Amino acid sequence: MQRMMEQMGMKSEEIKASRVVIEKEGSQIIISEPQIIQISMKGENSFQISGKVEEKPLTKEDDVKLVMEKTAASREKAEQALSECKGDIAEAIMKLQEVKE
Repeated sequence: MQRMMEQMGMKSEEIKASRVVIEKEGSQIIISEPQIIQISMKGENSFQISGKVEEKPLTKEDDVKLVMEKTAASREKAEQALSECKGDIAEAIMKLQEVKE
């Protein structure tokens, strides 16, 4: 198979990595323990990636600060609450206030 690919002008190479992060508008796709194959053909490169996939919403700095101010929570807890609430600031604040009570 490898030989046939080379005859067609295709080269493949495995790339070692511990994780792959794809940044989208509003979220990130994180691939843990990835298997990455780079395929080169006619001057173009493409990548085939497989592994454990997790998608996380991106949190804005202003949102984190607001949640911290309103709840007196640590940065870590504010970020976690925003992540669990998919970026909904009001829900994150209410969630952290419920934990205090």
